[in-house]
Amino acid sequence: MSDAAQYRVPDGVLGLKGPMVRPQPGSLPLRGDLAHIALADRYLVAHYVVPQMAMIGGNPAELKLAADAASETIASLPAGSTFELLDFAGDWCWGCVGPDGPAGYIPKEALAPTKP
Repeated sequence: MSDAAQYRVPDGVLGLKGPMVRPQPGSLPLRGDLAHIALADRYLVAHYVVPQMAMIGGNPAELKLAADAASETIASLPAGSTFELLDFAGDWCWGCVGPDGPAGYIPKEALAPTKP
């Protein structure tokens, strides 16, 4: 895996401050169980993750709404572009282009090999 991204934990108390409108699925790195650390001052979830930086391999990768090849494609990520890894599930990883999205799943095999 690669280096952690440079994001700070927000200062102050984190908590609910009123009703929230849930964003469209895939628009932000936010799930019911975890979220990107950069969203900690806006959304309350059980776990926040500081992403690990990775690169898309030699071919473009389709960013999917679910960890399933038949799932809706949210975006096409160009070969060599950066991807912020937040979670792994089987042959898939969940992450985002950046803290403002989009976010979704790509096959692990779409990632460039990491340096030892």
